[in-house]
Amino acid sequence: MSTNGTLLATLLAGAALVACGPHVRIPPQPAVVPSALAENDPGAVLARELAPTLYLQPNETFPLTRVVAVINPTRPVIGYYLLWRHDVTGRWSPFSKGTDEEEMWVGYDSTGAPTDLWTYWHGVILHTSWRGKGQVLADVQWGKHGSLPHGVRLADLPPLRRMSFFYALTWALPDLWLGRLSSPGPLCFCHGFSSYIQFTRPLPLAPRLNAIARTARPDTVLTAVFGRSYARKRWWPF
Repeated sequence: MSTNGTLLATLLAGAALVACGPHVRIPPQPAVVPSALAENDPGAVLARELAPTLYLQPNETFPLTRVVAVINPTRPVIGYYLLWRHDVTGRWSPFSKGTDEEEMWVGYDSTGAPTDLWTYWHGVILHTSWRGKGQVLADVQWGKHGSLPHGVRLADLPPLRRMSFFYALTWALPDLWLGRLSSPGPLCFCHGFSSYIQFTRPLPLAPRLNAIARTARPDTVLTAVFGRSYARKRWWPF
């Protein structure tokens, strides 16, 4: 095969791969949710009271589609599991999940006041004390939706997981362009780094909870609300 023929075959194969990108199947609501609590159950009331308010980067493209709260039955911790419509990276690949599942957890004391916040940040768990700080707040990274305790020192983030690294990846244009062929989304983060680390758009989770349950193993709950293809990250921060 000639060089031109090889190039053409490669381009066609790539186009076919993009065309076979992941198909998102999110169950319709309301769903039958195992271990779900009644709206007036004390645990459900507490889960709504402690639900964090997210702060998004103002140019965030992908919507938050589902939120589930799960109360741990043996420890004073509530998990908040978030399903975003897409992740900005790799959404063209048929091997990706299509949706983007993220997680955070709130610890509380005997009075129901928040004491701790853990967030899932690209494979590691970030933790900060939340005693005496009032409403729980978390910042959400543009496009990839990694979650940060509000006000965390960005210089303290782990190496290769710092905001400057992810900002550089937003200019990996072929990946974002390929994603645009399979689903709506941005072609770049077309702003400076100072804008990338702005988190000014509030999004309270309490009114968006699709289900509240009590279980140590949230998989069946999340499958009922998110569908079978969610990422299945770790359930708890411990």
